[in-house]
Amino acid sequence: MAKRALIMVEGSRGNGPLYIQAAQRLGLYPIILAADPTQYDYLAGNGIEAIRIDTGDLDALIRECFRLRESYDIAGITGFAGDDESVSATVGKLCRHFDLPGPNPSSIERCCDKFLQRQLLAEAGVPIPAYRLAETATDVERSAAEIGLPVIVKPAVGIGSFGVRLCRNVDELAEHTTYLLGGKHPWRSSPRILVEEFAQGPHYCANIMGNEVIAIAAAEFGPPPHFVFREYTFPAPLTDDADKRITDVSLSCLPALGLGWGPTCIEFRWMNRGPVVIEVNPRMPGGGDPKLIQLAYGVDLTTEHLKLVIGEEWDLRKRHSQTVAARNLIPDCDGTLDWIDGGDRAAAVPGVAEVKLYVKPKMPIVRKGDYRDRIGHVIATSPSRAQTAAILQRAVDLINWSIAPFPTPGEQE
Repeated sequence: MAKRALIMVEGSRGNGPLYIQAAQRLGLYPIILAADPTQYDYLAGNGIEAIRIDTGDLDALIRECFRLRESYDIAGITGFAGDDESVSATVGKLCRHFDLPGPNPSSIERCCDKFLQRQLLAEAGVPIPAYRLAETATDVERSAAEIGLPVIVKPAVGIGSFGVRLCRNVDELAEHTTYLLGGKHPWRSSPRILVEEFAQGPHYCANIMGNEVIAIAAAEFGPPPHFVFREYTFPAPLTDDADKRITDVSLSCLPALGLGWGPTCIEFRWMNRGPVVIEVNPRMPGGGDPKLIQLAYGVDLTTEHLKLVIGEEWDLRKRHSQTVAARNLIPDCDGTLDWIDGGDRAAAVPGVAEVKLYVKPKMPIVRKGDYRDRIGHVIATSPSRAQTAAILQRAVDLINWSIAPFPTPGEQE
């Protein structure tokens, strides 16, 4: 009998290993299709079959899946956004071609265009920040004047906070516009920029599977003008009324965008007028959220998602309730990493669930103002918010590092 295979298009350094493990627990044989499999270092260590292929070529992916079907029983197809959210739409198209469960590719594509997403949410009456679409520096300047500084300026299509910046004055606005339009930002299509009202207030993330809100997290960012997540806490400290309001707005986003199959992650700011939708992501959240949700509630989102992918019935019941918090370790300067230590001591603190360091001595540290700035993380859990916060801080304080500045031009090393 042929092995039941799970085809995974591209990967993810954060969630990828979780999906590999979940697939294997379900008795599936994971096969990765990736443009560059070597970027996913967890594949080699686990002996996972990986096939190099242009994942932007739908016809090539279809041919490869037909070839694999000669040797395997393809139980399902899924994939990850990586640094390109269009992968999710490609997965939906593959699923439809092979008559397998999957997301609606048209809905994914509409959602990935943040300007179109804003239009659809506004038409449905979902609360969102004021916004304008810009294609030139003049458009950006005019849009910012209409909305009023400070504003958020970001690519209309993108992921992971790439190219997202808070512009507090005309100088920052001009500087970031020059960056986006001056050839430094990697556009996959014609430059289209969103200029948005800066929605100020606490940040929350709603994690959804199908049409059910599973968990709401509170999130904090590092210092502006960039938006690098510093800390997540499950559950968010919300009143029953605030929790219901975020849940209701979350569920109103799904029909507005044609979503409701599989995972969705919605980001909010709580303004004076209540929860305002910052972004709807038609995918599993990154940043380790599935692991945090499992620790907090006993719901394994990756396994339950894969059950949906292969046509089995999922189980989203919560099994316990803990407070879980994660802190990302973010350097405050660029340079060469001299040393980093304390990870083992931090991991030994009672209540610490995980410590991971992503860097090693002699590695260059170049901050980009997005999720790639993280050099590690610590996760803590306990029955109470105060206790979890204390455990997390104690562990983080045990981790130290030293970064030597890069030599200035003409300076001898």
